[in-house]
Amino acid sequence: MKRVLAFDIDQTLNVAKTPIPTEIAELLVRCLNHFEICPISGQKFEQFLVQIVDPLKAAGVTEQQLTHLHLFVAQGTQYYRFDADQHDWQQVYNYPLKPEDVERITKTLEQAARELGYWEADQLAAGDEIIENRLSQVTFSALGQKAGTEAKYAWDPDHQKREAIVARCRELLPDFLYEIGGTTSINVATPGMNKQFGMTHLLAELQVEKSDVLYFGDMTQPGGNDYPVVEMGFETITVRSHEDTAYALRGILGVL
Repeated sequence: MKRVLAFDIDQTLNVAKTPIPTEIAELLVRCLNHFEICPISGQKFEQFLVQIVDPLKAAGVTEQQLTHLHLFVAQGTQYYRFDADQHDWQQVYNYPLKPEDVERITKTLEQAARELGYWEADQLAAGDEIIENRLSQVTFSALGQKAGTEAKYAWDPDHQKREAIVARCRELLPDFLYEIGGTTSINVATPGMNKQFGMTHLLAELQVEKSDVLYFGDMTQPGGNDYPVVEMGFETITVRSHEDTAYALRGILGVL
């Protein structure tokens, strides 16, 4: 029997950049009674709270259950767990980029997007930004974080825009890892700091084996940001949407 259920977030547990639906929240609350639950994504910590933790609270999750929820932020280069004594989340580790590397990556992403005509600053909502420093990675979000879901899904459905940006970035600054994720995002980090890094640390932190883990993701194809998990040999369920994930979770809970 599996001991750990690990999940990508956007398009696996939710509609991209939105809180997980009530049904998913309720299923995860039930799963927390049986499994360690590990979302792992390029999102920053605050976004995990909005997209995952707040809906779980609305679904009635207890603090004891939250001790079995593990937040692997920025592809697992940061890890947070809930401390029931402190009634709050505690950072276990963080592997930040050097400030000079953040600056180099930021300049390169903007240059590449501008050269290719994909710098959409005029589409940003007030106070939003295209390039975000997430400490252990820098993320390019073509329309910003606040753009509507419909606009995000329509911007680059076949990944061609982001693949072009990544190709140009690799010409300008080849020393870093570039991964396409979500609907409009490119995550940039130090080589090796992808989900392979995060899943390796998951095994160490939870003291489990690969065979104990079942992973859910929507981008498990070569080049997708879930593919490193597949390459590592984890048992993986490829989903197209949170509806697929809900179907699988209902089956797992039904067997239990």
